[in-house]
Amino acid sequence: MEKVKVVQIGCGKMSKFTMRFVLEKGGLIVGAFDVNEDLIGKDIGEVMGLENEGIVISHINKLDEILKEVKPDVAIVTTMSFLNDISDVVRICVSNKVNVITTCEEAFFAENSNPVVFRNLDTLAKANEVTILGCGYQDIFWGNMITSICASTNKITKIKGSSSYNVEDYGIALAKAHGAGLTPKEFDETIAITNEMTEEERNKLMADSQFFPSYMWNVAGWLAKKLNLHINTINQRCIPVITEKELESKTLNLTLSEGMVRGMRAVVTATTKENIILEIECIGKVYTKEEEDINDWTIFGEPTTNVLNTKPDTVLLTCADIVNRIPALIKAKSGFLSTADLNEPVYIVNSFNEYL
Repeated sequence: MEKVKVVQIGCGKMSKFTMRFVLEKGGLIVGAFDVNEDLIGKDIGEVMGLENEGIVISHINKLDEILKEVKPDVAIVTTMSFLNDISDVVRICVSNKVNVITTCEEAFFAENSNPVVFRNLDTLAKANEVTILGCGYQDIFWGNMITSICASTNKITKIKGSSSYNVEDYGIALAKAHGAGLTPKEFDETIAITNEMTEEERNKLMADSQFFPSYMWNVAGWLAKKLNLHINTINQRCIPVITEKELESKTLNLTLSEGMVRGMRAVVTATTKENIILEIECIGKVYTKEEEDINDWTIFGEPTTNVLNTKPDTVLLTCADIVNRIPALIKAKSGFLSTADLNEPVYIVNSFNEYL
C-alpha cells in the first residue's frame, strides 16, 4: 500500500508538529503552503527543525496547480479560527478530491454557527466523495473525554466546563479572535457585540454567514449531538480580560499596556429538552509568567464527577489529535462531518496504513 500523501496548509507554529507527526506515522508530505513571504521557498525540514525534506513551501495561490500535480490524499489546514476564513482553501482542496482536516475551531461543529457555508461545503464534499473534518484539542478534552464520563453517569443535571490557554502558543489569527491587543471600547464594539443579541438577530447573522461564535458555541453543538440532547436555548457572553501590568506579546509584536485587552472569557450556556444544562467557557489570553493552561470539567448528577487537567500541552495535543484522526478521515463517509459522527479517536501505534 502506498503511503498516505499529505499537504500542509499554513506553515506557522502548529505545522512544525503536524508535519513531523505525519512523517513519524508513515505519511508522506508532498506539498506545503502559506502566505507569509518569510516562509515561502523554505524547505519544510527547516520549519520542523529537521534535515531538509526536499519540499519547499509555496504560496497559497499555487494551491490548485500543485494539488492537481501531486494528488494528495489529505490536506491539513492549520490557519484560521473561523469557517469563512478557510472556506476558499477548503473548496479548492475538495474540488481536487482531497480530504480536509483542520484545526479551525468553528469547523468542529460548523452547522450550528455558519449553516449556509457548512451546507455548501457539505454538498461539494459529497459530490467529490471526500470528507471535511474539524478536530484538535477540543475533540478529546472538550468532547470525547467528557462524553465518556457521561457514559458512566446515571443521571446528569449539568455539564460545566472551563478551559484556559495561552493565545501566544497558536499564532496571530487566534490571538485576534480573542480580542488581544484591542482597547475595551474596541472589544465591546466588535467581539462583544453579540452579547445582548436576540435569537432573531443572531439567526439573521447566521443566515448571512456573519455570526462569530466563541469556540465553546460549537462545542455545545457537538456535545448535544454526541449525547443525543436537543438544545432549547443557547447564548454566549464574551468578557474581556484586561491587562493589569505591562505585558509583551511576541505573537502580536506588541506591548500590551495597562488597561488593554489581552484576551477574553467566552461563556456559552445552553438549555436542553432533556433538562441538562451546558455551561462551558474557554479563556484565551496572553499569559503572565504565573499563568498556565488548565482544563476543568464537572458532570453534575448521580454521581457528580470532576476531571481536572493541569498544564495540558494544548498545542501538541491538538496536533497529535489531528494526525491520529487521518485514517478515520480517509475512511469516513463523504461530507462535512464532525467527530461526533465518528468513532472515538485512537492512537496510531506505528503507521497510518495499518488502520486503512
